[in-house]
Amino acid sequence: MNILISEVGPRDGLQSIAPVMPIEAKKAWIAAEAAAGVTEIEVGSFVPAKLLPQLADTAEVVRYARSIPGLTVAALVPNLRGAEAAVEVGAHKITLPLSVSETHSLKNVRRTHAQMLDEARAIVALLRGLPADRRPKFEGGLSTAFGCTLEGPVPPERVVALAEALMGAGCDEVGLADTSGYANPAQVRDLVRRVHAAVGSHALSGLHLHNTRGLGLTNVIAGLEVGITTFDSSL
Repeated sequence: MNILISEVGPRDGLQSIAPVMPIEAKKAWIAAEAAAGVTEIEVGSFVPAKLLPQLADTAEVVRYARSIPGLTVAALVPNLRGAEAAVEVGAHKITLPLSVSETHSLKNVRRTHAQMLDEARAIVALLRGLPADRRPKFEGGLSTAFGCTLEGPVPPERVVALAEALMGAGCDEVGLADTSGYANPAQVRDLVRRVHAAVGSHALSGLHLHNTRGLGLTNVIAGLEVGITTFDSSL
């Protein structure tokens, strides 16, 4: 089994801290990880600079990362406008975050589930209008899939329904994110099996896990046991 480690530190690691890392340091970080053998890196997020000044230079970072041979350059996009910006600079993969907890979605991106699915459909239309060689892979990222700090437990049925909706909207794949660090191994195995049964194992290959309660690596093992082959890491 081939396992892909997808580094998300330049996005997830930097967006939650106040200092802004200089772009030369970001470039050195990305180059060092690529040299160490990491083949996929989420280098930033196309969000308004006033909201996340830490990631205001994402377009330039993507351009730089694309110059590294063999590196898949990924970016987070919260909406169609972000997807357009990512396409313009040549990102290889884009992820649209859809919080399974609607309360979290409204707080995070100020959109309901229905509005986020509309964004997904609009992004799919954009991508389908591009030549195949300019079309990035499009992932629907299901945030707060294992629980939410605002709503508490998240029903697995809702995760499955939204995974089906994202694939129905035209996403290439979906991913499950333990945004709040609440997941346990039994829950990981159960939820992955449920989503696989609903949309197919080809449509869910990745997990984004946190180590908030010391279960990060244990949850990785649980994911491996049920066929997950891509895991996010954050240096």
